[in-house]
Amino acid sequence: MKIFVIEDSKVLGPALVGVIKQDGHECVWCKDGLEALAKLKTYTPDIILLDIMLPKISGFEICARIKKDDRLWKIPVIILSTLRSKEYKERALISGADHFVEKPYDLKEVLKEVYKFRAKDTQ
Repeated sequence: MKIFVIEDSKVLGPALVGVIKQDGHECVWCKDGLEALAKLKTYTPDIILLDIMLPKISGFEICARIKKDDRLWKIPVIILSTLRSKEYKERALISGADHFVEKPYDLKEVLKEVYKFRAKDTQ
């Protein structure tokens, strides 16, 4: 499985990448929204893990652009965020997110969410 991580944290980004690769998956990590959108022009992941609070462009905007793209719109997007209010969760869903995971999170739990979406794809 190809997993795309868009996370600006120099702690969480490498931690996610490490767990994903250790579990046997391909993983690409981008630290900001513009870098991520540029990479998505040539890289098509199976699932996207997306932070909301990013430099240059927000996760909400990235998600909205992904879901409007004819080539990318079917890719599940899981939002990972410290923004826990109902307003932010609703905004994430309105932007097209498929799921919302609150930080702090257990890395193995994030992988479980990834597998839930992958299982839906294979049915």
